Amino acid sequence: MLFVAAFVFIYYTIWALLLPFISTNSSIHSIFPSREWAIKLPLLLLLLGITAIGLFFSKVLLSEARKKSIKGGKKV
Repeated sequence: MLFVAAFVFIYYTIWALLLPFISTNSSIHSIFPSREWAIKLPLLLLLLGITAIGLFFSKVLLSEARKKSIKGGKKV
């Protein structure tokens, strides 16, 4: 898992930070997608992560509210 994280970090660093300084005629550009995806992909992953965390918190809060209502005799 550490190897995968290191690989992704190195790949993204080269893609986002070093590739703009390399000539567009270089063959290294064929290894990487378009530079616009260097911004879009992390933003998409961040959005999905925040959504997943929000859904998890809502599920836990609703579950706790149901447990309290059953214990207290109230219906939610």
